[in-house]
This record gives sequence, C-alpha cells and structure tokens, in this order.
Amino acid sequence: MSDAIQHECGIALIRLLKPLSYYQQKYGTWKYGLNKLYLLMEKQHNRGQDGAGVVCVKTNLEPGNSYISRYRSVKENPIKDIYDHINEPLQKAGVRDNIENPEWAYTNFQFAGELYLGHLRYGTFGKNSIDFVHPVMRQNNWKSRNLVLAGNFNLTNTDELFKVLIDLGQHPQAYTDTVTALEKVGHFLDEENQLLFRKYKNEGLSNVKISDKIAENLDIHNILERSTKDWDGGYAIAGLIGHGDAFVVRDPWGIRPAFYYYDDEIVVVASERPVIQTVLNVHISRVSEINPGEALIIKKDGRISKELIRVPYKRVSCSFERIYFSRGSDRDIYKERKELGRLLSREILEEVNYDFENTVFSYIPNTSETAFYGMIEGIRDYLVDWKIREIKKNNGTLSDNDIKRIISLEPRVEKIAIKDVKLRTFIADDASRDDLVAHVYDVTYGIIKNDVDTLVIIDDSI
Repeated sequence: MSDAIQHECGIALIRLLKPLSYYQQKYGTWKYGLNKLYLLMEKQHNRGQDGAGVVCVKTNLEPGNSYISRYRSVKENPIKDIYDHINEPLQKAGVRDNIENPEWAYTNFQFAGELYLGHLRYGTFGKNSIDFVHPVMRQNNWKSRNLVLAGNFNLTNTDELFKVLIDLGQHPQAYTDTVTALEKVGHFLDEENQLLFRKYKNEGLSNVKISDKIAENLDIHNILERSTKDWDGGYAIAGLIGHGDAFVVRDPWGIRPAFYYYDDEIVVVASERPVIQTVLNVHISRVSEINPGEALIIKKDGRISKELIRVPYKRVSCSFERIYFSRGSDRDIYKERKELGRLLSREILEEVNYDFENTVFSYIPNTSETAFYGMIEGIRDYLVDWKIREIKKNNGTLSDNDIKRIISLEPRVEKIAIKDVKLRTFIADDASRDDLVAHVYDVTYGIIKNDVDTLVIIDDSI
C-alpha cells in the first residue's frame, strides 16, 4: 500500500544566489525570494487545494540558531494561512522598525533565507491530515545530514522498498511511500557523510574543518543514484540538505513534470513551465525541462548542474497530468489538448450522422475548453471540404440561396453548462457523485430542442 500522496501535487523550489541585501537594494525588499515562492505556489494552487507547506533553510547562521523553519497547513485556504503565519511576526511592535534591514531579518526572522521549498497537496483520496502534507524532514545535529523532501510522486513498489529499509536495519515509523522515500535518501545521505568523515579524519583534519569539507564535497549525484535505483513509479522530488545543497530528481519515464530556470540571481524549479515564465517574466526559451531520469543539483556555493541519475526509459507521461492538472497556458499542453479534440472530430460526426442542423456542440468543465476548440476546428475542416465538393458537384446550377445555405453552414456552438462552485465531484463516492453534479453546474435553458437536437459535450474529467 502507498500513502495518500497518490495524485498530482505541485512543487516550488527557490535558491537565491545573492545575499539578501542584494535583493533589498535592487528590488526594494529582502523578501524577494519569499514573495516569488508565494507566487509560484499561488499560480499552482490547482495542485494544492487540500494542503500546502513551506520550508526555509538558512546556510550561514552561527551555531545555536535555528536554520530550518517549516510551516504546513490543511486549512480551507492553506497558502493564505501559511503566508499569514509567516508574515505575522513582521507586524509586531518593535519589529516594524527593523523590517527593511536584511541582516536583522536573516538573524531574527524564521523565513528569511537562501533556500525555499514549497509543496501543494491535492488529495484524490485519503485523510485530509497535516501528516500527509509535505515538506517532510529528517533532522540531525550535523547540518549536512538534515534532509527536507517534497514531491509530486507515487511509488508503486512501496512493499519492496519498505523491506529494503528493514534489511538495512532501520525501523520506519510509518508504512508509506513518503516515509520510504525520505528514509531511503536519508540512509545514503548518512553513508556519504560517514564516508567523507572517515576520509578527512584520516587526513588529520579537525571535526569542525571536516564539517566544512563535507558540505563542500557531498556527492549528491551518488546519493540520488543509489537511493532511487529501486524506485518504481512517477516522481518529481525536490530536496534540501541542511548545509545548503538542493536538488530535484525526476523519474526515468517522465511521468511527473518538472521545469527550471536560473540566472545569476536565482534558481527556480516548479511543476509547471508557464508558472515560471509568468513569475520571473522570462521567455519560454529560457525555461528548461528536467529530463526523465535527470536531477538538477544546486550546490551551496551556487554551482548548478543537470546530471543523469537513471537511464531514461520510453516516455510515458501521466495522462491525468497532461489532460487535467497541467496549466493550459503551457505551449505544449495547449497544442496537445487541441490535437486531442481535433482527433475526435471525424468520429463524432459519424455518430451524429453529419446532422449539423440538429447537433449542438459544447464542453464541460472549463479545463476541456482547449480540446473543444480543437474538436470544432476539426469539424470546420470537414465542412470546408464538404462545401467545396457541394459547389463543384452542382457547378452552374446553384441558386444564390443554395450557395448561401452551403457556405453559411457552421457547427452550432453553445455554452450549455456553467460551473457555479468548485466542487471536485470526480473524487466523490459513487452514491454521492450524481447529486453533486446536479448542484455544481447551472444549465443554460431554452437552447436545446427537446427530442430533436443531439447534444455533444467534450469532457476531460470522466
């Protein structure tokens, strides 16, 4: 059994490559990274209506200070709740006097840091509990052994992976793919730390120097290669390590999406490409895909690399991702959805016996609108060919009225159903779904001729 993270979630990762003072001076606020994270999450809110979480990691605090902060929420509007909680300390008396001081904020404000990781949860089933909300953490007094994970994933071989953890001598606290992934990566993170510790200890370095050397030379590629080798399923998993390294790794089948952008100021990763384009105001050519089987690795010193972790297999993107969850404003998703609708057009025409006069075409819900455009384009393409044939066949014998009738024939397109409230009926039980559907949509009355018209509806959520 896997846990309730069996659905299309959303991730958002930000790595600031400059000190907070740089953003204060250039953009007027040290909250530049935090604000961008909010926008990335809000614009992916369709992926996280059931819960959300944020983690901030500071990489340059003195010992004795908390450098990892996390807040998660399952309230009705979880993103708003998170940012209300984050910003609440900044509204207190005495704090407002220092609010524009980036050095003060870095030391005193929990969510002022270089690394941010956000997660959005959309549960198709399972408990709506804080326990199911990412990011999840594995903590340790050694900075380079602290691990934070958040992902859009479903591991299908949790039984096998759980047994692997048992064979390693671990005693996992829960039987879920979330815990399995966290502990698997954490195990090899520990091993990599221990390997480097022994190496530098043999070289005669002090323990303090060893910690710095480990942080500098931790092999993220090796950790991910070893920990994911047995994973089966779709995943785009983001991770932060306490000393400042970060990564996002994608499954070798390309089932779950992940995109990234970076310049000399910031690194951004998200589940949706157009979200990055909008939030960073960059052209599509500057936003890249993390390819199947690859990981984007960001070292503490700012080095960025894209490395092959697992040999990619034949691409099998998640259909639910492509059709329902991914943003229709993405260029490739838009074209793909239109083509899906266009491919349906000839079969639909055959089903209605090419009766354009008594057939009404529409769509439901709004996410199927793009496919509807494709279907109508396909139908109009047929009509253009039909009009040419009709005119040629009767060349010289058609009256003005006949010609007008032929060239004016168009598919009847109407808005038949309008979604009034945001109820996700596809996750309801069978006994409740019919009643929910009856109340979630308003119908446009008086358009359809009863017992005469055929209504064709394109629907992406069956």
